[in-house]
Amino acid sequence: MSNISSITQFLLLAFADTWELQLLYFWLFLGIYLAALLGNGLIITIITCDHNLHTPMYFFLLNLSLLDLGSISTTVPKATFNLLWNVHIISYSGCVFQVFFLFFFLGAEYLILMFMSYDRYVAICKPLHYGTLLGTRACVHMAAAAWGAGFLYALLHTANTFSLPLCQGNAVEQFFCEIPHILKLSCSHSYLREVRLLEFGACLFFGCFVFIVVSYVQIFRAVLRIPSEQGRHKAFSTCLPHLAVVSLFISTAVFAYMKPSSTSSPPLDIVLSVLYSVVPPALNPLIYSLRNQQLRDAVWKLRTV
Repeated sequence: MSNISSITQFLLLAFADTWELQLLYFWLFLGIYLAALLGNGLIITIITCDHNLHTPMYFFLLNLSLLDLGSISTTVPKATFNLLWNVHIISYSGCVFQVFFLFFFLGAEYLILMFMSYDRYVAICKPLHYGTLLGTRACVHMAAAAWGAGFLYALLHTANTFSLPLCQGNAVEQFFCEIPHILKLSCSHSYLREVRLLEFGACLFFGCFVFIVVSYVQIFRAVLRIPSEQGRHKAFSTCLPHLAVVSLFISTAVFAYMKPSSTSSPPLDIVLSVLYSVVPPALNPLIYSLRNQQLRDAVWKLRTV
C-alpha cells in the first residue's frame, strides 16, 4: 500500500480532446475570471473610497467581494494555464493549497451571505433597531466569525483528507483538486471519516440555508405590507437576486459533495463545480451593483473625480 508521501503530483481532468475546444474553454474561463476581477475589484474600491457606503450592508458586500476574488483565484488561474499549455498536472502542495483555500473562501462566503440576509431582515422588519443590532462592533464580530470559521473548517477538511493513504493512482477526475475525487483514490476505510465530516458540514450549511430562507420569508411578509408599489419593487429587486445566488451556491455545492458515486460522471462533475465555484463570484458584482442605485451613483462619482 502506497501512501500520500509517495505522491508528488496529481493528474487533473482534461476539458476536451481537441486543441480547438481547449482554446475555446480557455477564453471562456479567462473572460469569466477577468469579469470577476473587474467587478469585485470595482466594488471593493468604491466601498472603500466612498464614506457614504460605510454601512453594514456594504461592509458585508465588501467582505463578499474579497471572498469571491479569493475563491475564483484558487481554481480558475490554474485551469486557464493548463488549458493554454495543454498540461494536466498539479503538484501535491498545490493540490493541498487548492483544497484548503477553496474551503476557506467558500465556507466564509456562505456565512457572509447568511449575515447579509440577517442585515436585510433587520433593515426591513426591525428598522428602528437597525443601529443597535448591527452596529460597527457587531458587524466586525460577524465578519471575523465568518473568516475564522472558514479557516477552521478548511483546516479540518484539508488535514483529514491529506492524511488518508492513497493507492488508487493519482488521477483526479476534476479540473481542480476536489475532495470527493481525492477520496476515490483512498485505499483505506478511514476515508469514511472525511465523508462523515462532509455530511456534518452539509447539515450545518443546510441549517444556515434554513435561517436565510426564514429571514426572507419574514422580509417578504413585511414587503407585501408596504403600500407603495415602488417600495415593494425596490425591496424585492434587492432580496430576490440574493436568494437566487444563495440557492444556486448551496444546491450545487451540496449535490457535488454529497451525490452518490454511482451518479458521478466527468461532464456532470465539471458543470456542478463551475456552478458553485466559478459562476457566483462572477455574478455577484452584477447582481449587487446593477440593481443598486447607490453603487451606480458611487461609480459615476468615481468616474467624474
